Amino acid sequence: MITVRPTHERGQTQTPWLESYHTFSFNRYYDPHYTGFRDLLVINEDTVAPGRGFGTHGHQDMEIITYVVQGQLAHQDSTGVSSVIRPGDVQRMSAGTGVRHSEFNPSGTEPTHFLQIWIQPEREGLPPSYEQRSFPEADRRGTLRLVASRDGQDGSVTVHQDVRLYAGMLEASEEVTHRLRDDRHAWVQVIRGGVLLNGTPLTAGDGTAVSKETLLHLRATDTAELLLFDLA
Repeated sequence: MITVRPTHERGQTQTPWLESYHTFSFNRYYDPHYTGFRDLLVINEDTVAPGRGFGTHGHQDMEIITYVVQGQLAHQDSTGVSSVIRPGDVQRMSAGTGVRHSEFNPSGTEPTHFLQIWIQPEREGLPPSYEQRSFPEADRRGTLRLVASRDGQDGSVTVHQDVRLYAGMLEASEEVTHRLRDDRHAWVQVIRGGVLLNGTPLTAGDGTAVSKETLLHLRATDTAELLLFDLA
């Protein structure tokens, strides 16, 4: 079963410095039909203006993954971590018992385009922690590269939940497949370009819930970038 969440139906937040699209209910945007999928609670696609960003704010009991598409994002948090996230980097922050952080576009000229993902942790009260890994474009091109997993397999960042996150970049007509176990589900989020998922057309910003499918076949209809979540 494949259920498409079309890009034009997403929630939106628009300010002078931020354009944000919400796949699931978030902040002031609420859709009772889209409050998350399995343990995946938030996918926000954000574009931040040059020299602007999110001031210091707090999180608790959440696995937060940041995936930068274009530009760069400066991160600083209450654990003492300070870093810059660039395309190809995947950052995981476990908020656990509580963490405060800020996110800022350090460029004076270029916008920052990124996805922020929230996943429900397997248990509450984890100690706050942080991890960042780089996955070069060559490692993601023409394949589904594991970038986050429960056990940190294949150099992926570790997520405290039974989730496997893959990132892929496909040229037009390139194809990849992903096999789902009978007890697993998937969410596919198209970032750029277009793909056919088991024959269903998807374009940039579209998301798709997948259940009771054993094989996911993805064929790019245009140069495409996407994320695939394999979920319990």
